[in-house]
Amino acid sequence: MSDPKHPFGGDFSKARMQSEIFGQMLSGAVIAAAVIGGPIVFVYVLAFLGSFLPEDSKEALDPTPDSFSHYEQLIDDRTFV
Repeated sequence: MSDPKHPFGGDFSKARMQSEIFGQMLSGAVIAAAVIGGPIVFVYVLAFLGSFLPEDSKEALDPTPDSFSHYEQLIDDRTFV
């Protein structure tokens, strides 16, 4: 048979438990910061890159002005019971 596994290396002292809990909480905080902060940083990077576009591209007319008219027509045609 294999050797029995001892969690925390068999050391259940208060200092060891506190360090394990702190490590797990810290890793969870880092993962949460990456999940929440990643999209926010992505949007800011896109906005920063968009600031380098010429002004004419920002003031141009919409190339597809009727793109939402079909969607609005679908909503108007539905009957809600």
